[in-house]
Amino acid sequence: MNTPGTSSERSRALDALYAVQRGPLFGLAYRLTGDAEDAADAVQEAFARLVATGVDAPPDQLGRWLARVTTNLGIDALRRRRRRAYSGPWLPSPIEIPAPDPIALCASEAPDPERRYGLAESATYAFLLALEVLSPRQRAVLLLRDVLGYNVREAADWLGTSEGSLRVLHLRARRALAAYDEEPCVPTPQLASRHRAVLERFLDSLQAQDSRALEALLAEDVATLTDAAGEFTALATPLVGRERVARLYLMAALHRRAGGTRQEIRSVNGLPAALVTLLGPVRRQAPRSLLRCELDAAGRIRLVHAVLAPRKLRAFDA
Repeated sequence: MNTPGTSSERSRALDALYAVQRGPLFGLAYRLTGDAEDAADAVQEAFARLVATGVDAPPDQLGRWLARVTTNLGIDALRRRRRRAYSGPWLPSPIEIPAPDPIALCASEAPDPERRYGLAESATYAFLLALEVLSPRQRAVLLLRDVLGYNVREAADWLGTSEGSLRVLHLRARRALAAYDEEPCVPTPQLASRHRAVLERFLDSLQAQDSRALEALLAEDVATLTDAAGEFTALATPLVGRERVARLYLMAALHRRAGGTRQEIRSVNGLPAALVTLLGPVRRQAPRSLLRCELDAAGRIRLVHAVLAPRKLRAFDA
């Protein structure tokens, strides 16, 4: 970083830049990859390249340079993640979104009126999973255009492509998200309140081993996916059906009783989720699991996600 002054002054300038840019860059890389560790690695690598290349510019220009580098590193990380074999269903790494969300610093100063999605919406599980149908570059284009609000010229320059190619990528990405657009997930306080109330009843039913109360909360065609990355007892494929899903979670709660549990409702990716921690080891049971749900129009649970993989729960270590 070729800035005037002593080595210690340059170091302090870099530390200050890191303090300001780390949050926004992580938010960008996380939405691009769906993986918290990959996002953190992309941010670290972007700063390492800044130091190695000695880029010299005002802080705001350095921020844009870092964002472009982080975006391309995120695209590479997403490609690598999709090439790797994965045991069982894959789910995004759950994270707690700070308020205010620092990714706002990455947004366009004059958002394009065609922008479709809010910043909070873009970090929800529903949105991140919808993005999985896109190619890495389509995903980057959609985030730049429809979340961060950059116009065609700005987004094309950001990704080093032509405006024509960017328009094609953007059109295909929008078409691929048509199903999501029919039922978008906007994390309003009202939606969060409904999720919390249903989730609390869900946990109470498990604690009481009340199958009737639990089934009353579930839609008839409810499905569940568990992401354990092959490390613990988990479903290899989605499980569908009210009675089957209820039986699975009642049995899991019964097994966890042997070690005792601590349950916390946390705001995860914009909506309430339950972090369940074993107080003592239980054979083949994950020491921690995160349960989140999605509701149908009637307020019943139509989808349950369970994240058991320790690597994906490191954000909750503190």
